[in-house]
Amino acid sequence: MDEGTELSLTIAQIVQRLKGSHLHSQIERQAKECLHQPDIKLESLKEDVRSFLKTSGWERKLQNAVYRELHVQLPLSHPAAPPEHLKEPLAYMRKAQANWEKRVLKSLNSMSTELGVPLARKRPVLEQKELTNKWNEMGTDESDLSRFRPVYAPKDFLEMLIGLRNPNHDSSEDVGVRSHWGLIQVPLNVRDIPQLRRAYSELNLATGQLGIDDHDTSLSLPRLTSSSLPCLVVTEQDSAAAQQYSRQGCPTGLRAELWALILNSTNQPQDVMHYEQLKAGVIQHDLLVDNLIYKDVKLTASNDDYYFVFEDFLYQVLLCFSRDTAVLEHFKYNSATPPKSYIQGKVGNEECAVVYPPNGVIPFHGFSMYVAPLCFLYNEPSKLYSVFREMYIRHFFRLHSISSSPSGIVSLCLQFEQLLQTHLPQLFYHLRQIGAQPLRIAFKWMVRAFSGYLSTDQLLLLWDRILGYDSLEVVAVLAAAVFAFRAENLMEVTSLASAEAVLADLSTLKVMPLIQIFLFATAI
Repeated sequence: MDEGTELSLTIAQIVQRLKGSHLHSQIERQAKECLHQPDIKLESLKEDVRSFLKTSGWERKLQNAVYRELHVQLPLSHPAAPPEHLKEPLAYMRKAQANWEKRVLKSLNSMSTELGVPLARKRPVLEQKELTNKWNEMGTDESDLSRFRPVYAPKDFLEMLIGLRNPNHDSSEDVGVRSHWGLIQVPLNVRDIPQLRRAYSELNLATGQLGIDDHDTSLSLPRLTSSSLPCLVVTEQDSAAAQQYSRQGCPTGLRAELWALILNSTNQPQDVMHYEQLKAGVIQHDLLVDNLIYKDVKLTASNDDYYFVFEDFLYQVLLCFSRDTAVLEHFKYNSATPPKSYIQGKVGNEECAVVYPPNGVIPFHGFSMYVAPLCFLYNEPSKLYSVFREMYIRHFFRLHSISSSPSGIVSLCLQFEQLLQTHLPQLFYHLRQIGAQPLRIAFKWMVRAFSGYLSTDQLLLLWDRILGYDSLEVVAVLAAAVFAFRAENLMEVTSLASAEAVLADLSTLKVMPLIQIFLFATAI
């Protein structure tokens, strides 16, 4: 497919998606209304309407919407390619993902049967009133959750990834023995240090970074010491400029606005209304997955020194998220397929199969930690919700689905192992010999994008770069950098338990110096 054809297809795809949007109807209405203005002339109608839309800010809103679509749309492929090939081109990855989905759904259905708890039920009127009254203090509810267990934990998912094999690949043809040291045994192309240096050139040692140079007034850093540029980016409401700016870190006071701008999360009246409709859905119906959400928050965020104060926010956002059918859109480019269950008494009848939960995402142990850090930035539930949903459908879903995407968890694991093997071979070999494969320790960090492991200020600096580069790659780089930083101590350990002890507390680490030193001070 040549570049011209590809561009035409991309434009057509984006136009088609935007045609049905609320923004399209708003712009159409504004264009019609402006026709009544005296400075709109019939002989220059097209130019005058365009000029009006530009000066009134609608052109920028359209640009941001197009920019968003470019980040979430399906990758272009041959027009005759089946839809599943667009989502994931590798057959063995698709098969592994399908098998994993069956396991997860079986676990959920077994729990429902064993506990005698229906997957969904309508709440009695009295229960609806009680939930409405305690909506802002759900953390005080001490219901018994002991019977409920997470459908899976990250370590279960890791075992699935370790077993991945490409049936068409002969590993004996791999050059050198290092390719066999790691746990991930699939041939995916991941970037090495020279390639990462080129891709993340704005993180080099000579460029000012928020997270390193914020307090150093001796450096000549107009970008960091002047607040005019980030303020200008926010004032201009330019998603592309905000994303570029975020690559070197966002100022604390403007981070919430810059992130919302990057994600094109506008929190318009229709977004607030959508959130209220989701809330009404939570109040009307009780789902089995609600208990999994309650349990997960209790096991993770409620026990975290940084996040326990946001317990109520987490319940609100996650319960609404589980009901949001708009999330299903991301399955067009996610290798996963939304799980389905049958209406009671109709098992096996495909016409009676419904997506469950309504958003197609079954929460697992640690899922609530994708939301927790955002609570520091947004105190309005509808705004918090819309930013989280956009973060999830752009980035976080890749951390728990099996795919060949460069930002997918399989690639991140492989990249982490290859970075360590290449640049710290003695450490990697030592840990492998004592039964402490590095990935078994780092996987829990990566699957949560380090949420719950770093101090919040450092985590937000990491997530600045995820948004800035529109990639989760930096998560694998940081994981390797942590091992490099603790290498001396790790060379002394003699067991997996002692290696885990060395890496148990990451809360004192500074993210940006670690990444910079690992990428730009490592000898090749």
